[in-house]
Order: sequence, then structure tokens, then C-alpha cells
Amino acid sequence: MRLSQDQIEAFHEQGYLIIPDCFSPEEVDLLRREGEAIYRLDRQEIWREKSGAPRTAFAAHTYNEAFRRLGRHPRLIEPVEQVFGEKLYMHQYKVNAKAAFEGEVWQWHQDYGTWARDDGMPEPRAMNISVFLDEVMPINGPLMFIPKSHRHGVLNAGHDLETTSYPLWTLDKATVTTLVEQGGIVAPTGKPGTVLMFHGNLVHGSAGNITPYPRKIVYLTLCAVSNHIRRPTRPDWIAHRDFTPIEPLADDCLMELVREKREAAE
Repeated sequence: MRLSQDQIEAFHEQGYLIIPDCFSPEEVDLLRREGEAIYRLDRQEIWREKSGAPRTAFAAHTYNEAFRRLGRHPRLIEPVEQVFGEKLYMHQYKVNAKAAFEGEVWQWHQDYGTWARDDGMPEPRAMNISVFLDEVMPINGPLMFIPKSHRHGVLNAGHDLETTSYPLWTLDKATVTTLVEQGGIVAPTGKPGTVLMFHGNLVHGSAGNITPYPRKIVYLTLCAVSNHIRRPTRPDWIAHRDFTPIEPLADDCLMELVREKREAAE
């Protein structure tokens, strides 16, 4: 999947891009079921909220076939290759949950701030490209972006080790207030199968989910190979050390697995 010039310009201008209807209902159903099965596992890669509800499953592509294929899907790899102009490797991979009634906040932060401070990534030549597995609505804890905030570079941040189960380099209220006065806040929503990509320096966060509607999103953090991390401090299932360029699979790789599972069940 290749982006149009208008889409590339919109990404650079706003810091994010929404692409609806990228994955079919059959493909999303497969990924949703596999994600729910992963959350039931007892693995170190699976982090939970203080309530015990799932928060995120790291490195799912290393122990699940559906997510392995998604991690090499051309609809996700090719757009980021276009933006960076070179081959990519997988810096991080996670399946984030915002569980019904129990999903906690993600504080205001920049992803590249963490990649630079904790992993030694030289430049913000990495970004998240994500797939909605559930409908993301204004009410169930959608991501919130501050448009154009990526233009400010890496902002000062404090290491929050207490607010949630996951440590994060977060921005203070004064900084967020100033940025919002300049750019406002948007909350991208969409049906399952929507793809969302955003700049590594775009300031974002999400509120808790107190609704009956869960929202699961898969994030591929794709990094230009030349920009690989130099000083990792986190486990390799959070910040990967394999800098091998990703070679995309065929576009029907997920549907092939859908057919295989259907035939095995008959």
C-alpha cells in the first residue's frame, strides 16, 4: 500500500494520518481472536493494569503466527518505508488493550522521548503504525493527539513510575497546556481495520475506559535500519535488537491464515 502525495504532506503537516478500511472484517476478526487468546497467557511480555486487566502484550509477533504476519504486512511496511526512504526493522511491537470498565490512562508523552532516553535511538526516524481491532469511539479511551506538536522536537519529560503499571516519560501540565493552546486536541476514531500512523515526536495520551466497550489496537514501531538503537536499557522483548530489514509478505498473508484455520476446523 502506497501513500499519495497528499497523504504524505498531511502526515508531515499534522504529525499523523488516518487510513480507514485497510483490513477486512475477516482479517480483523482473526487478529482480535488471537489477541484475546494472548491476553490469557502467563508470559513476561504481557503487562496488566493494577486491576489485573490486560494493558499490553509486547513482542506478539515472536510467539503468535497471525501477529508475525501482520508485522511483515505490506499495508503497514510500505507506507513507513515511503516516509523514511529506506528499509525498516521492528523496534517494538505491542497489542494494547483498553479493557472495558478497567482500562487505565496513558499519560501525555512522546514516544521518541522514550526511545531516545531508554534505548539510545539517535533520531526520530521511527514511528508507530497501528491497526484498530475494535471500534475506537470518542467514549472508550481513544488516543488523543496534539496536532503539529511533533514540530517542537524532543520536549523535557519526567519519568513517571507510579501512575500506571507501565513506566513512561511524561510531559508536565504547563507544557501540555501550551501545546494545546497552539494545536488543539484531536481524538482519531474509526471502525475495526482502520490504520493510524503517527510521528515519533507527536504528543499523545489517552483517558481511561469506563464504558462496556473494549478497544484493542496493534502497534508496530518501525525504525529506519540506519537509525537502530545504540544503548538499550530495556529487555529485548520491549526494545528489539534484531536490526534485520523487514521483507514484506504477500498482501493476502492474513487471509491465507484465515483459510488455513477454517480448513483445520472443518
